Amino acid sequence: MDQKIRSRQARLLSEAERARLEEFQDMIHYSSRYSDDHFEYRHVTLPKNMLKVIPKDYFDPEAGTLRILLEDEWRGLGITQSLGWEHYETHAPEPHILLFKRSKDSN
Repeated sequence: MDQKIRSRQARLLSEAERARLEEFQDMIHYSSRYSDDHFEYRHVTLPKNMLKVIPKDYFDPEAGTLRILLEDEWRGLGITQSLGWEHYETHAPEPHILLFKRSKDSN
């Protein structure tokens, strides 16, 4: 993870923001895991309508996609995964798809 992102403080959701996101949490889709020699990967697909209620400061204004989220931030959205996963990319053509990875050593 980029050092700039690592040093950033997580922007936690307020109770009202969390409440607006709850209705979408059961519709989050988790891909099967796939891997290379160093990392295990998966992508998480958020319901498209969920993007409309995620706070604007979770987005990269230049790219129009979600910015790279810290663990407390993506967990706050309702994404549930075991420990060690890191959000490393957002799929620009489909901004509701978040790409995650974790080191094979963390299993």
